Amino acid sequence: MNPGSGKKAPSVTGKVIAFDRAMAALNPDVARWSSRLRQIARMVKQGQIEAAMKPLQAHLAKHPDDVNGLYLVAEIAWRKQRHAEAAQLFARCVELEPHSAAARFRGANALLESGQPHAALTEAEALLARDPQNPVFHALKAMALELAGDHASAASEWRSVVEGNAPLEYSVRYAHTLRAIGRRADSQAICRAALADDPSFGPAWWALAQLGASCLGEGDLVTMEQQVARAGLAPESRVPLLFALGKAYGDRALYEKSFAAYAKGNALHRSRVRHDPAVLTAYVARNKSLFTEDFFRARDRAGCDSRAPIFLIGMLRAGSTLVEQILASHSQIEGTRELFNVAAVVQQMEREFGPRLQSKYPDLLAALDPAQFTTMGQRYLESVQPYRRLKQPFFIDKMGNNFLHVPAIHLMLPRAKIVDVRRHPMACGLSNFTQYYANGQNETYRLSDFGQLYRDYAALMAHFDCVLPGRVHRIHYEQLVADPEGEIRRLLDYLELPFEESCLAFHENARAVTTVSSEQVRAPLYREALDHWRHYEPWLGPLRAAFGPITDTYPALPPLD
Repeated sequence: MNPGSGKKAPSVTGKVIAFDRAMAALNPDVARWSSRLRQIARMVKQGQIEAAMKPLQAHLAKHPDDVNGLYLVAEIAWRKQRHAEAAQLFARCVELEPHSAAARFRGANALLESGQPHAALTEAEALLARDPQNPVFHALKAMALELAGDHASAASEWRSVVEGNAPLEYSVRYAHTLRAIGRRADSQAICRAALADDPSFGPAWWALAQLGASCLGEGDLVTMEQQVARAGLAPESRVPLLFALGKAYGDRALYEKSFAAYAKGNALHRSRVRHDPAVLTAYVARNKSLFTEDFFRARDRAGCDSRAPIFLIGMLRAGSTLVEQILASHSQIEGTRELFNVAAVVQQMEREFGPRLQSKYPDLLAALDPAQFTTMGQRYLESVQPYRRLKQPFFIDKMGNNFLHVPAIHLMLPRAKIVDVRRHPMACGLSNFTQYYANGQNETYRLSDFGQLYRDYAALMAHFDCVLPGRVHRIHYEQLVADPEGEIRRLLDYLELPFEESCLAFHENARAVTTVSSEQVRAPLYREALDHWRHYEPWLGPLRAAFGPITDTYPALPPLD
């Protein structure tokens, strides 16, 4: 697997073959299924989901406990990204066939995708008890530990995976975990080892680039240019390699070359993913129509009474990791991570009440009574308990996309605090365009897509400011950098907590940071990055056009439609 030399490196080939064999062992033995189920399985594999459902439902009507039929239903739920439902279905398969490693493994992955890492960890341990040397199961355990917040144990687990039979992508996962816990030199060494095996391996170059300008020398730049020029390089390597080149050129003030590399990487990745900006625009319009002052006034006694959660919402790359680090330096506040739990509670709400009330989210919120909102709030609080390892009075939920669920949060937890972290749209847009995300975030790979996303977000938050005045506290990144103490005091006043000097020394906090901003928040605030986007301004026309008047009115909110 060493394209630079024109031949495969034996060590890497051996790892991949062994790992692929371990993965292959997790596939169900379809050859033993009935001919009808084999036909349905082929339809599912080919993406003919709706066509497969009718005969599958007919089969399960006659054989409701057929484990193979249930496995296919779970697989369909997975492919439709209904991960919590898939986890329950795979769990049922395990009940019926306890020794099914395939169902248990797939169920554990569904648990991870639905934000249930502790349950996934239990499943990983059960798999390892039966097959303690399986590298796939160790990788599963490492991912569960990461999401559960036990980064030191995750690093140890990743080490055993990397030293065993695993492909290079797991070396990069190990490197990211080391970076999260501040082991920067070790993270760099792991990336270098991966590149020694395969100098075209783009994810390792990108991981190095994220560690800082000093990690990529002139020799590295030459090697990257040679590798990206190779014909036949897989997009999985070419895309992150282009992003790494964009970062390296930018660090050398070669901004035109930098933007060109980023643009190529973004265009290639965007061509391989699906994203329809109109979906969010329609969702925002529905929210603005449904959630009025009268709507909330009629439900002012709903929800759970807890003040413990502090929700940080907003765009990616807007400064929420910095705000989280500041707040987590307060003696009464615990930092957790980007939690999936609000979305999981919303999905559970849809499954539980949607069919009976014949309503979908967010309209479903109008059909629920106050007691049901209280139950939802309690479920959320129970679900986040495993992340509250320090048991502080308050904790942070830093899932930025929760701006989509402000009404649900308000109704479930009316006393919880909501903080909207905002950054100049041009700076935020460029920062996202120059970031290669591990998965998802498909709205960031085209400037016009991100411009529409930001406009929809700003319009939605402006609406909530009108119908729930004072409910959401807003922090502008630029003002935080210009006057950190003043902005921190203002934020703590909103949270009804006393000021503590430790919040100003946030960069001394040794807690693990898993986001791409991990290196920045371990340094004091600096102003140089505020106008970094202006170096790229000549090529950001599509972004400015997509923003419309937002750029001119910032930091003021745009006029309501």
